[in-house]
Amino acid sequence: MPRPFRFGVSLLNPTSAEEWRAKCRRAEQLGYDVILVPDHLGMPAPFPSLVAAAEATERPRLGTFVLNTGFWNPTLLAREVATTDALTGGRLELGLGTGYVGAEHEKAGLPWGSAGERVDHLVHTIEELDRLLGSDEPRPAQRPRVPLLIGANGDRMLRVTAEHADIAAFTGARPVGDGRLEALTAEELDERVARYQGCASGRKEPAELNLLIQIVEITDDRSAVIQPWLGHVPHLTEEQVLQLPLVLVGTLDEIVNQVLAQRERYGFSYLTVLEPNMEVFARVVEALSGR
Repeated sequence: MPRPFRFGVSLLNPTSAEEWRAKCRRAEQLGYDVILVPDHLGMPAPFPSLVAAAEATERPRLGTFVLNTGFWNPTLLAREVATTDALTGGRLELGLGTGYVGAEHEKAGLPWGSAGERVDHLVHTIEELDRLLGSDEPRPAQRPRVPLLIGANGDRMLRVTAEHADIAAFTGARPVGDGRLEALTAEELDERVARYQGCASGRKEPAELNLLIQIVEITDDRSAVIQPWLGHVPHLTEEQVLQLPLVLVGTLDEIVNQVLAQRERYGFSYLTVLEPNMEVFARVVEALSGR
């Protein structure tokens, strides 16, 4: 039996306290299961934003999507995680990644390092969090630990995710330098998910699989909607773009059927959309409620 759907929204735009609370309440009203905050310079600081979201809402889980572990000292991060989990009533889900925007590290005065060094730091961070949060202090509300999401695409990161994560997050894209991402074709994503599943074959419990959706548009004219996006993916044809799992463009029925088919094909039951798509995707959330 397929895992039931969960839906998250990643809130990107800094606001006043009143506007932030209203935005979080709106996400809850629309039926989102998880309110998420990224970890990029120029966007809201993750942990205070999630505490404020908890104060404004009752039901949604609250997550980082995802922390750039290069920004964080593991000991100080353990304090943030434990405090945030306590102040949100045990609603925190911790998302971690290696980061992919070198310019942000330069701006923050932090080392960027090689891809291997960034993965090493992420693994060290996970191990330290397990050690520190498993002790009496700092102590999160959730035991034995806060649920862990890891965003991954490369082979080594998929192995790390299979070993440690409760939630395996796929962006459907690969970093290509200068902080840019290049979309994977549907077939390439098949291969990445299959590689992850091979790494995870020895797990006692399967992880939840997450996909970040980039484009959502309910329309009768799929071709017209996708035209402005084609310049961003010059390596793909229009038909290939429309087949991308991270692109949901079509009538409501077409999108619902696509999401159901992708859960069957890849195992994606936890879908995240970006803030600009929160309202339109809510119609899909409603249509898939309880499925």
